This record gives sequence, C-alpha cells and structure tokens, in this order.
Amino acid sequence: MNTSIRTGVITRISGPVVLARGLEDAGLYDVVKVGESGLIGEIIKLYGDEATIQIYEDNTLMHVGEPVECMHRPLSVALGPGLIGSIYDGIQRPLPVLKGLSGAFLKPGLAGEPLDAKKKWHFVPLLHEGDSIGQGIAYGRIQETSSIEHRLIFDARVPAGIAAYVAQEGDYTIGETLVRSAEGASYTSVSNWPVREARPYGEKRMTREPLVTGLRVIDVLFPIAKGGCAAVPGGFGTGKTMTQHAIAKWCDADIIVYIGCGERGNEMTEVLTEFPGLVDPRTGRSLMERTVLIANTSNMPVAAREVSIYTGITIAEYYRDMGYHVAVMADSTSRWAEALRELSGRLEEMPAEEGFPAYLPTRLAEFYERGGMVQTLRQERGSVTIIGAVSPPGGDFSEPVTQHTRRFIRCFWALDRDLANERHYPAISWNDSYSEYTDDLIAYWDAIDPSWDTLRIKAMDILKKERRLSDIVRLIGPDALPDEQRLILLTADMIRNGFLQQSSFDRVDMYCAPQKQTLLLQCILTFHELAETAIKNGAPLPKVSALPIREKIVRLKSSLENDKIEEGRMVIEEIQVAFEQLGVTVQGAVLA
Repeated sequence: MNTSIRTGVITRISGPVVLARGLEDAGLYDVVKVGESGLIGEIIKLYGDEATIQIYEDNTLMHVGEPVECMHRPLSVALGPGLIGSIYDGIQRPLPVLKGLSGAFLKPGLAGEPLDAKKKWHFVPLLHEGDSIGQGIAYGRIQETSSIEHRLIFDARVPAGIAAYVAQEGDYTIGETLVRSAEGASYTSVSNWPVREARPYGEKRMTREPLVTGLRVIDVLFPIAKGGCAAVPGGFGTGKTMTQHAIAKWCDADIIVYIGCGERGNEMTEVLTEFPGLVDPRTGRSLMERTVLIANTSNMPVAAREVSIYTGITIAEYYRDMGYHVAVMADSTSRWAEALRELSGRLEEMPAEEGFPAYLPTRLAEFYERGGMVQTLRQERGSVTIIGAVSPPGGDFSEPVTQHTRRFIRCFWALDRDLANERHYPAISWNDSYSEYTDDLIAYWDAIDPSWDTLRIKAMDILKKERRLSDIVRLIGPDALPDEQRLILLTADMIRNGFLQQSSFDRVDMYCAPQKQTLLLQCILTFHELAETAIKNGAPLPKVSALPIREKIVRLKSSLENDKIEEGRMVIEEIQVAFEQLGVTVQGAVLA
C-alpha cells in the first residue's frame, strides 16, 4: 500500500460535503485532512481523480482551493486500556482533553490522543518467549478499573508465529512493546480497528440468558436476551432517554457503551454529569468504572453523528472479544438516520420515502447485525446487546426509521404518550410492545420460578381483556358490567399500579430482582383467582375490593426488599386467609 501523503485541492463545498481533485491514488473510505486547519474527513465517493469527502468537524469559513491530504487508511478507533470511563465525541476525540486545550468551544482541527500515552498500566504477561502467537491468543492482562480486567488479545489480523520477546510483569505505557514476534513485528497494549468493519469472531450462538434490567415490564412481559436487539420508540417526552438510563444503571451487562447520537445538549449534559456520580449497584463504586460515553449532540457536525454509531459498536465488540457482555445504548437512531438523509441530500442522491436515502434499511441492518451472542476467537462467550431509541416525529410509528428498525430487531418497547402524561414510568405500552425472545428464555426463568411463563401469559390476557372492556366502559360506564368483568378492570388496575409502574426515586422500587418480580405478579393473580371464586359463590365485588389485603399487594413493590422474598411469600398465605373469611375454599397456593 502506498503510504505517501497525496495532496489534493478543494473544488467545491456544500456544508460538510466537500469535493476535491488530485486524489487519484486515494481509496474509498480513506481518512483525509481537509483545509488549512486539517479537519478530519472521510472519502465516501471516488470518480477519477475527484473525491467526495464528508468532514467530521465544523468547516465554516473554509475556501475553495485549500489543500486536502490523504492518509491512506480507513477511519479507525484506538482500542486499549483507558477506554473505560472516557468521554469521546463521534470520532473518538477525548472531550475533556479538548476542553482543556480550547475551553468550552472546540477550535477547528483540534485533536487529542484518545488514550493517555503517558499513563503507565500494570501489565501481567500470559505468554513466554517461544510460545505461539496469533489471532485469539491472550498475551497479557491489565486491571483497567477495579471492576474490569482488560485482556490483551491478538486480533484476527495478527499472523501465526512465535514470540521472540515478552515483556516482564511491570508498569508500561500503551506505546511500549509488550510482545515481539520472531519475524520482528512488535505489539503494544493498543491497536486500531476500522469502525465500519465488524470485528470477527468464532461463531454466533443461540442466546438463552436474559439481560436482566430490573424493570418488571421488560423482564417479565417483554424480555430481551443478552446479545439481542431492541428498539425503544416514542415521541418527545415519553421517556426514551430515562428508560435507557435505568437500563444502563441496573442491567447485568459487564460494560455499558452509551452513544448520545444527535440528542439535545441538555439531555447529554444530564448523562455526562449524572453517570460519574451514579453508584454501580454491583460493585458499590462509580458506574463510570464500566462505562464508555460517546457524546455527539444535535449542534455538533452532522457527519460525526453518522459515524458515532460505528465508533460505539466497535468499542463494544472489542470488549465482547474479551469475553464480556456489553450493552450498547444508542440514543437515538432517528437522529443518525436524519444525518444520513442530510448527507444524502448534499450528495444529490435519489431520495426514497420521506427523503431518506434508499440504503437506510441496509445501514440499519448492518448496525443491528453487529449485535449478538458469539463464541470469540478465544472460544469464550461474549455478547453485544443493542438497545436503540427511535424518535418518530409526532410519535408516528409508521414512519420509515421505526418501520425499518422493526425488521431487524426482535424486541419492541413502544412508549405511550398517555402513560407518560399520567406519570406512569416506564411508559412502555403493553398493548403495542412485543418480544420474540420469551420462548428462548423459559429455561432460564424456570430455574428461578417455574411459573414465570404462566404468570406472564395470564397477566397479558387480563390486560388485553381490560383494553376491550375499557371501550364499553367509555360508552355505558363500569356499573353496567357484571361483577366478573368489573373484576377484570380491578385486577388490571392492580397490575398497572402494583407491578408495571416503578418509581426511579424509590430506594426499594427503583430495581426489582427477578425473584421479586414473579412474586409480585403471583400475589396479584392469586388475589384475582380467589376473587373469581368468591364472586361465583355470591360475594359482591365491592366486598372483595374492600379487603385490606388488596392495598397491601399494590404497596408490596415498595415495602418488600429484594433480599426478603420469604416475607413476600407469606403475603400469599394472608391472601388465602382473607378469602377464607369470605367463605372461599382454598386448596394450596394458587399458581404455585
């Protein structure tokens, strides 16, 4: 490959899209430095010696005739110790470092090292001189944070060979040689990988383990598997970002990669200020010790918004290859699609529906397909779970981004504006949401509570009946319904308030352990089945609904600690005693 730097000249400027001539030896997706300030860009089209370039920085005041230098390499990210806890922009420039160099407003062409080249890391070798090297072989480990051990692994580009030199245990910077092959190739603790190229793995595996989020409406009704893909669509103010925040804090993924793609500055400010102060419930330390943040707000260059998604997913794949389970929060893919639309318009491409480019479905598929549970090159299990927020204009789920996204995911958490206005959190609609992972996860839940699938089906059946009855209630009122149908409305209200709704400010209710989730639903459905029997035996519904145990069941979500499940099981006995006093014969625990 020609490594010399070829200089061209700008001939046309259209916002972040620039045309340049004199780059006949350049390659598609090569990185270029554009203009006198050396702005970072990427070649996205070639025609003879003319290149079309998208610039990832603000190019205001750029002139025709300024130089363009081709670097003859694709846009890549630096992968190594120091990623965890970092805050980057869309092209992996460290924002805290840039702020120190230029203040709050970034100067054009400003650059900073994505990884601290001066910091020393304690390296523990896993090879000896004479050992084999090659793809998938671990050559050392570094304790990156108290929570994360950074495993140094040769990637797929490293040829098989023999280690002629291996550094001894000690402290090294990321630029110092740790391994040298017999052929003379040197390897440090940092490597680079093209962001648009998926990192290879052994093979994809079926996933049978859920990503436990602590949100009952997700874990029980619409679960997602580790390595799965989910979308969180919703209009403005319905709680997409807050739902992703809660999942990022409480889910049982090893590492979180949060991508703020085109979101409002105030929302990203909340993320950047709150995440460092959040306590990881698993370790008791800062959540940032297992988090990477990528901030690309709506007022930042649109081209960088487009590439930020790839930067985040490449970092996630890097830690997946170490055997970790990584959760990627993309907020939001709609803003990313809007960036594609703007760039496509400037390229004068033929638009498809609503002005989006015809290749929008392809790009969405490429992104979501990079998730999954895999067997790594080291023969370990690792996963990337992708949860993408979608912001359909006006909450219209029929718009192109939402519709195309549904083709490539198996979990759909639709946010409802009416629920959000009622302060029902999370505002995930049980009528419009679905998950195709439930059958895959039954074996996992059977080990926790064999009644999980039965409880879930019964709860969904009651909620569906309540939806049909609510139309009748609007016309004739609830008093015209028989007691059996009014009981459906009563139980659905208990499910909504005592199970589906959670308070992120309640110390007990902000996270719900899996065992407690099924217990709460079992209490509600036990009440429902015994109430059905009581009504059939002649007991009036007002007498049933007036039982004090009903209010206790609804409040159980906040009164029962996650580690005191046995106390909750006693509530089932209290329910049975309460109905026995109404003359209902109870034979064992219902739904046990």
